[in-house]
Amino acid sequence: MKTSIVRVAQKKDENELMKFLTEASVRSEGLADLIDYFLIMEDEEGEIKATIGIEPYETVGLLRSLVMKSETTAQTDLLYLLQQIFLLAKEKGLSTVYLGSNRKSTLQLFLLMGFQQVDKTELPTFLVEKEHIKNIQSVDNSFFLKYSLE
Repeated sequence: MKTSIVRVAQKKDENELMKFLTEASVRSEGLADLIDYFLIMEDEEGEIKATIGIEPYETVGLLRSLVMKSETTAQTDLLYLLQQIFLLAKEKGLSTVYLGSNRKSTLQLFLLMGFQQVDKTELPTFLVEKEHIKNIQSVDNSFFLKYSLE
């Protein structure tokens, strides 16, 4: 059984992380400026197996770029990544993390983890103006969740 480690991304990881996100068809703009808001899960050989990041806005963060290779989709890996990103968010001084998605299959899991579903009208104004949120709102079945770190 291979072991994985989770660590905060560093500047030297930028190209590999960009490639990983691009291969998964996930947007990567702004990655260079946010590199220390990303976590990388890698195997013993240093190959990226999963990543998750936060886009910070004052004391609020927007979860983004959760990508896991198919062999890394164990719920325990997902739970561990989320726990670690919450710790990172707290270290960075964030008080609330938001998540937008249209994958209803994940909704129950996030609710069980302590997220609360919020109506898009309850999102902070500065988040609603972000391109990522606009894209999610334009998709059928989209939903928004928030998680308080306090």
